[in-house]
This record gives sequence, C-alpha cells and structure tokens, in this order.
Amino acid sequence: MNIFQHVERAATFFPEKDAILFEGSSISYGKLKSDVIRLTHALKSKGIGKGDRVALFFPNIPEFAVCYYAVVSLGAVAVSVNSMLKSEELKYILNDSGARLICTTGELLANLPEGECPALKTILICEGDPQGNPTLDEWLGEGSDEGTCLDLGPDDPAVLLYTSGTTGFPKGATLSHGNVVSNAWSTVHHAGFTLDDRMILFLPLFHVFGQNFIMNATFMACATVVLHRRFDPVQVLASIAKNRVTMFFAVPTIYIHLLNMDLSAYDLSSVRYEFSAAATMPREISARWTDLFGRPVYEGYGLTECSPFACYNHDFKHKFGSVGTPVENFEIKIFDEEDAEVPTGEWGEIVIRGPGVMQGYWNKPEETAAALRGGWLHSGDIGQVDEEGYVFIVDRVKDMINVSGLKIWPAEVEQFLYRHPDIKELAVYGIPHPEKGEVVKVAVVPKEGVAMTGDDIIAYCRDNLAVYKVPAVVDIVEELPKSATGKILKRILRDAG
Repeated sequence: MNIFQHVERAATFFPEKDAILFEGSSISYGKLKSDVIRLTHALKSKGIGKGDRVALFFPNIPEFAVCYYAVVSLGAVAVSVNSMLKSEELKYILNDSGARLICTTGELLANLPEGECPALKTILICEGDPQGNPTLDEWLGEGSDEGTCLDLGPDDPAVLLYTSGTTGFPKGATLSHGNVVSNAWSTVHHAGFTLDDRMILFLPLFHVFGQNFIMNATFMACATVVLHRRFDPVQVLASIAKNRVTMFFAVPTIYIHLLNMDLSAYDLSSVRYEFSAAATMPREISARWTDLFGRPVYEGYGLTECSPFACYNHDFKHKFGSVGTPVENFEIKIFDEEDAEVPTGEWGEIVIRGPGVMQGYWNKPEETAAALRGGWLHSGDIGQVDEEGYVFIVDRVKDMINVSGLKIWPAEVEQFLYRHPDIKELAVYGIPHPEKGEVVKVAVVPKEGVAMTGDDIIAYCRDNLAVYKVPAVVDIVEELPKSATGKILKRILRDAG
C-alpha cells in the first residue's frame, strides 16, 4: 500500500489527461508521475529514507503535489506546514517533527529559522530565487523516471498534519497510508467524484481538507484539480467558467462572501456540486444558496485527526442542519463526561471510530491517550444523533459560554443572527464577567453601506432570544480574524476582550 499508487494508476490509464491546471499551464498524469519518481530517486540519493520527516512549506503550487508524493512514495513522512507561519512558529514544528529536509519557495525562505533546527540538513527551493540552495529542477534532472513506490503497510506513517494549536502548542496528527487511502476512497464514493470532474482547489494544500478530501480524492478518481494559490473571489469565479469546474469546495465564510457578491455576472453553469466543511454552516446561508442555485450545499464532518472525512449528509436523504450519517466503515456515538453513551437525541461529545482515525499525536503519548481513550477519537465537539443516525453539531466544547451556570452554545445565537438582513458575517463568543462568570459577546460585520449599532443588535436579540442568551457586548467591525482555511478565529477575539 502507498498513497502514491492512485497517481500511478491514473498515469497508467490516462497518461495524457490533465492532473493539475494552474495559472494557464497544465500538468498531465504522466508528467506528474515522472516528476515524482525522479524526485524520489533524488531524495534517496541525498539520504532520505523510510521514516524520515520532510517538511513541505508551500503556498498552493503544483510543486507541493510533486514533493508530497515523492516523500510518501519512498516511505518518508510528509510534514505539512502552514505557509503563513513565521520563524518561531516554524521552528517549533521543524524541531518537534525532527524534519531533515524542507521543501519551500524563495519567497518563504525568509521565515526559515536557519541554525535553530538541529535535525534540518537541507533546504530545497521549488519556486523563486534559491539564494544558494539546491532547486527542484536540479534534483529532477538528476533522477530517473523508472521505478515505483515502496510497498508499505496500512499503519506506516505517511503525513504529519499539525493542528492549529488553539490551546498550547500545535500537535502533529500522524496519519498513516491506510488512513489516507481509505479516507480518499470514502470521499470518492460518498461525494460521487468521477473521472470527468474538475475540482476547484483554493483551500490550502497544507490543510487536511485541501490535501486529502480534494487533492488525494481527485487523483484517486482520475479527475482534474484546478489549482489556485489562494481564494481570490474574482479570479476563482472566472476560473470556474474558463476551466469548466464541476465541483466546488469551500468553508462557510466563503459561501457567505460569495452570497454578498453579484454572482449573476459570472458563468457558473458548469458547477454541479457544492460542498462545505471545516466549520458549521449557518442554516440561513445554506438556505440562501439553495434558493439561488436550486441545489443544496452538501455538508460533511470530520477532523484532521480522522483524515478528515467521518460523516456525510446526502447518501440516502438530506436533513437540513445535519452533517449526516457516518461514512463507510465509521462509527459515531455521543458520550457524556464519563465516556458513557447518552440516549438518542441527547447532547454530548461526538466520538469517532474508523479506518481514518490517526495513529496518534507525534511524540505526545499523553495527549494521544487522552484523545483516543477507550478506542474512540474524542472530537471536542458537542452534538446529538437522532433516531435515524443523523448527526447534528451543536458547538465546540471549548466555545461553550457559561452565564451564571446557564450553558449557551454560540452556534445557536449565530444561527439566529444570520437571519438579520443587514448582517454579512459574525462571531459569538464568551468573555469574562465578575459576577456571572461569562457573558455573551458578538462581533458583527454589517453588509456594505449599512449603518448599524450594537444597540440595534441587542434589541433584535431581546425580542427573540431568552434574556441570558442576549449579547451583553456588541462590536461592529470591518472584518473578522480567520485562519488560512477561512475559519473564524474566536480565540483571537476572546484574547482581545
């Protein structure tokens, strides 16, 4: 078994077919396979072997795919690094993983803490000014394109994907070849990928959504990735028309952004399917999209720690507001604080068991034991399961607000506020209060040209929500802090007070 085998398979049957379209150029499956094998030989000649960690510090460029597949093909471990990290953050991940080689670009080289990472021996520049370092083109020229990948076991580690580190330092979720291959197959099966599809990919490749759910699953289906460096709405919408994109993948904040644009100016007729994950989709936003395009935004659920796909809403029937039922070979249950299963319909922590669940956190046995206790991945998400097995996400455990002993899930207040016709985007979170413990605060981005005050929002809530759920504080802001995947970063808002 090897993750690279699905690229080899596509190259065998469709060598001339486009694997990647990027900034006016194309890379065929035959070319992708050839480059990967050449780089694999080069890596071996430089002393990289099974189990060695190789860091990938890239924006969304095709070289990410070449380096990723070369690393996993020889049994080494690809360490995906957020391309927005600065020197101190990068140093932590390089030292924690023990990466011997980093593949990056000339532009990002300034963020590399040279001399502070004892295990790091080589820097490979794959785009831009090499500044005296070896380049990808040089290494590709040294290798042969004859050969195949190493045959590995399903439990052999393939990838380290570092969590966002909302508490403490980031943790490297260790995904095996079996984890990734099984999860990609589940994506192809449940989401209905076909070899005729073209998938837009502007979500970051260093993140599990872009890397596994889109890139790996697309290549497994022998389909085509339409790659973008980042989400630029005008460029992405133009690309959909030009490249006849059929499947669109995004996070809720991107759907919100698009719904606040005039989409009638763009030809989106090629798109047959939209999918949302990585954060809870507000029901009002999903309904507005369906009203506009006549089809639902398909939804799923998962975590970096389960490769990520664990739940899908559209196998048999769609339930509005649900993330669906467990994907093939997965189980999902709801546990209480004592790790006992709760009755159907009651709230509790979502726990997951299945072939996509990680091997553990790299070099963190205590955190691994806590996350995987009892043989179940404890998600940290609060949810409930109905009588037909459909999962409904309530909120994150850590985001729960406790007002004088009364529990409030921010998602409930957010779902209500998204009905307000003048709100573009928002985030609800708790802030400390000397008497009540916490109170509700909301940061609101109004629609363009709308004058709005905090008192307007508070009055709107008082007319429709229980008094303890009404925001005590409202900030009217121009934008909300977001991660590279578009998730709203509530920890930054909380830290700001």
